[in-house]
Amino acid sequence: MPENRLKVLYLTPEAVPFAKTGGLADVAGALPEALHDRGIDVRLMLPCYRAVLEQQRGLERVAPPFRIEVGDVSLEARVFGGNTPQGVPVYFVEREDLFDRPNLYGNDQGDYYDNCERFTFFAYASLQALHDLSFQPDIIHCHDWQTGLVPALLHRPYRTADFFSRTKTVFTIHNIGYQGLFPPAKLHVTGLPGGWFYHPEGLEYWGNLSFLKSGIVYADALTTVSPTYAGEIQTAEYGRGMEGILSRRRDALYGILNGVDYRVWDPATDTHLPARYDITERSGKAVCKAALIEEAGLDRGLLRQPLLAMISRLDNQKGLDLLLVVLDRLLERDTGLIILGSGDPRIQSGLEEAVTRFPGRMALRTGFDDPLAHRIMAGADLFLIPSRYEPCGLTQMYALKYGTVPVVRATGGLQDTIAPFERDTGRGNGFTFSAYAPEAFFDAILQALSLFSEPGHWARLQSNGMAADFSWARSAGLYLELYEGLLGKSSGG
Repeated sequence: MPENRLKVLYLTPEAVPFAKTGGLADVAGALPEALHDRGIDVRLMLPCYRAVLEQQRGLERVAPPFRIEVGDVSLEARVFGGNTPQGVPVYFVEREDLFDRPNLYGNDQGDYYDNCERFTFFAYASLQALHDLSFQPDIIHCHDWQTGLVPALLHRPYRTADFFSRTKTVFTIHNIGYQGLFPPAKLHVTGLPGGWFYHPEGLEYWGNLSFLKSGIVYADALTTVSPTYAGEIQTAEYGRGMEGILSRRRDALYGILNGVDYRVWDPATDTHLPARYDITERSGKAVCKAALIEEAGLDRGLLRQPLLAMISRLDNQKGLDLLLVVLDRLLERDTGLIILGSGDPRIQSGLEEAVTRFPGRMALRTGFDDPLAHRIMAGADLFLIPSRYEPCGLTQMYALKYGTVPVVRATGGLQDTIAPFERDTGRGNGFTFSAYAPEAFFDAILQALSLFSEPGHWARLQSNGMAADFSWARSAGLYLELYEGLLGKSSGG
């Protein structure tokens, strides 16, 4: 490969298959591989969590240990190396007391108390590691608040460093609701001077220090994960207090839709399914539905009736408050429902009570179960995503590929990917509703149930979804254009 090819570091707090709490990990795992396929010299860097150590046996140290100043203390860091399944190099920043923990960011009691120290350490250690590894990136692509300090560091402590003199930063907001907020007394931990905090364009957010705002203010370019969400977060309704600074940076803000890794999510090749199928031969979907009904302990009469599903964090942001309002009316009809997720104990309790009221009609599985998620995606007829807001959403795109029809609220990436079905023209791939209200959600479900009883229209609707292409190839091309635009050159990749 040519030595002058574009060099990109993906700096992320999580990435599949190494560590995951949500959709960020899917993006950070798949997008670098799509760029790698285009000949880009792309590499990943993330913390060496316990989850990494448990999965990645025999990691090799790739740089000598070095020390990082975090506030008033000096801490040793180590860096280990590995590869993604497709051969993208991965670096893991290791320090046992900071990252060898049961969870990535917190536990049932809330966020870890020292997250400011943990991700300040990760920011400084990542930059030092790049120097020690002699990997001089043209672009450092930072993801979410945990990496938000890096653009600021490259503007202050590292601004005059020759090693990073040509490096540009991109900061992606996956969910503006997670802002990395810490007391102002923690500013000294970051090594940044007080002048960077006490003014509107600095790191201060309603009296707190915000790592998310750091990324927004100091990155050379900002992206978020769908075009609609890029507009929404510039409004008071969705901006979570960041809408002013985002509006002022609108010329540097891009909405690029996330993609799907069809190597993982494709019913024609999915090893988690009892039968495989594709758009030309769909009989395997009925086999998957029958197997799912049996696995979940549901009534076999649902074989001929619509089976609805959700795979979601149990949180009101995901529209679970709407679902709980309409749940009884929904299950009193000839329908079934299976839900996989975890989260708010009160929501989980409400769902468990519904399972008791409707035995054989509803099933709830809690926790993270990736193989089951695949089987639900294949076995269900309808997939519900009534989110209050949804930056992009991936599950609706997975559902389309599996011939499982989405019913979604028209917000963020859901609006960008799901178009209402039109009986007259045969166009569209799902059902949508606009008002965040139980009746609007229930009405959209009723429309879907009505079409389910019309096999011809239903088959056309499924075909429309299965034919859609949301692969990472297009999105990777848009990111590549952004990188080249920042650098003022063509990579030739």
